[in-house]
Amino acid sequence: MRSSLVNEVGVTPVRLADYEGIVPDDQLEEIHGLAKSLRGLSVIHLNSTADGGGVAEILRSFVPLMRDVGLDASWHVIEGNDEFFGTTKKMHNQLQGAEGDMSSEEWNAYIDHVHSVGGSIISNGLAADAWFMHDPQTLPLGGFLPQGSPRTWICHIDTTNPNPELAERVIPLMGAYDSIMFSLDEFVPGQLEHDRVRIAPPAIDPLRMKNRPPAPDAVREALSRIGIDTQRPLISQLARFDRWKDPWGVIDAYRMVKKEIPGLQLALAGVITAKDDPEAWDVVVDVRKYAGSDPDIHIYDDPAQVGDLEVAALQTGSDVVLQKSIREGFGLSVTEALWKGTPTIAGRCGGIRQQIDDGRTGFLVGSVDECADKILLLLKDREFAAEMGAAGKEFVRERFLLPRLLRDYMRVIDENVNGASSVAATTFWNEKRGVLSLASD
Repeated sequence: MRSSLVNEVGVTPVRLADYEGIVPDDQLEEIHGLAKSLRGLSVIHLNSTADGGGVAEILRSFVPLMRDVGLDASWHVIEGNDEFFGTTKKMHNQLQGAEGDMSSEEWNAYIDHVHSVGGSIISNGLAADAWFMHDPQTLPLGGFLPQGSPRTWICHIDTTNPNPELAERVIPLMGAYDSIMFSLDEFVPGQLEHDRVRIAPPAIDPLRMKNRPPAPDAVREALSRIGIDTQRPLISQLARFDRWKDPWGVIDAYRMVKKEIPGLQLALAGVITAKDDPEAWDVVVDVRKYAGSDPDIHIYDDPAQVGDLEVAALQTGSDVVLQKSIREGFGLSVTEALWKGTPTIAGRCGGIRQQIDDGRTGFLVGSVDECADKILLLLKDREFAAEMGAAGKEFVRERFLLPRLLRDYMRVIDENVNGASSVAATTFWNEKRGVLSLASD
């Protein structure tokens, strides 16, 4: 289907069988069991961009994997203008705790646009047995679609301390959904009915090129091609150019470490492809100014220069990978680095805390000084760094690879469509938060 406001995204086939020997066997066994009762059901995912960002990264492999186990799954992107994406980026920031307000005009325009998207969905005859809407751009859709098929809204951002004024507007919109999914139980607003809340952290596809560690020669060749001296130490951060990722703090930490290790290089890679992130260009311009004329700070924002191979090479070939986030819904770039066995230092926030067991699978930091200290430790103690990298890789294998996420979504579909009681038996109840969690503790 193609319309002016909703467009289907094409995907290439993915086979569940190809994950055998990579992910734990029990995950694959449960998926096969769930597939028996779900085969043939139609599932639609809706988000706001086909390129850039973690949601698009997940859906590109996730939708064809759903098809492989017998679901009639499809992925559709909602269209929007600059005003719409400017408003939803503001919502994103305020849901992560930014100050400010949203005018009635902005809010009404946002609601009206999503209402028009809902009209396009209906007029084009899009229908499903189960709907999954991702992030604020799609949130009002739950109230605009015909009743009947269960719908789930997924929040991929850190809503630990949302702007209270925006929260008052947003939380009532969640009432139209049968299920609401968050990456972490701490993200769940206290006003929500907990019997509709599910916790399912994101995951990466280990079979995609960017998640397959290249051979050493290929790493050296790719890094040399983009200007990195492979004979000198390298630290890197691979993430959107977003103020919540704190690239300025990364540069500060690099400068502190460089005083002791003069040959150190820094790579900041955040290729700009996501149309729903209008702030990215302003951030990269400011970061370039902050970096100044230092020839050892390499900044990459052009997807023609840095593709999946170069990303994989940077994450594999770096001595340390950073993700110095201040707020983070999950941080799939952390997952990617850990999966490659590279020692990783990241901000003590959001879903990053699910991935890093501080001091064992990586380091969590809360300041520039702390970040610099941990970089120095890992650069000087290579044996310890290798042990930490190996522990991080195994942690990801057990918890954060794509089939586990497929299992979690299939549980939600089974619960909502079939009323299956098996969900309660295969999940655990977090007594402190009153939240049913789908992933293993």
